[in-house]
Amino acid sequence: MAQNPALTFDHVHVIATDPHATAKWYVEKLDAEIVADTMVRGAPQIAVSLGGMTVLVRGQRAGEAPAAPDSFNDYGDFSSHNRWGADHIGYNYKGDLAAYCEELAARGVTFSVPVKVNPTGLTLCFIEAPDGVCIELVQR
Repeated sequence: MAQNPALTFDHVHVIATDPHATAKWYVEKLDAEIVADTMVRGAPQIAVSLGGMTVLVRGQRAGEAPAAPDSFNDYGDFSSHNRWGADHIGYNYKGDLAAYCEELAARGVTFSVPVKVNPTGLTLCFIEAPDGVCIELVQR
């Protein structure tokens, strides 16, 4: 079956306890850019551009009671939240991922899984963004 050319990826939506602090984290730690800062349905909503993708960061809306995030687990040769649904956001890093991870560590980024080569030969790591969001960085 052919792919649908009318369908393109648009965004990932993150609900944040402090949306402005979360958006600032993406800017300071990953060199993202805030492209919009609005109020939507009574809550702040900030569009952050990162790696050609939009991360929409919004606050809690009236009537919502978001559950606490669960932990990310390292099982040796794989890692996951061990639950159904979306597990993480993945970005391909074009360059020396190990060197970039050293830079991220110097910026105070926390690693769920430090940079490593997995059994298939892929270099990767997982970093912790605010509010339990897990980001995988890979070097292909």
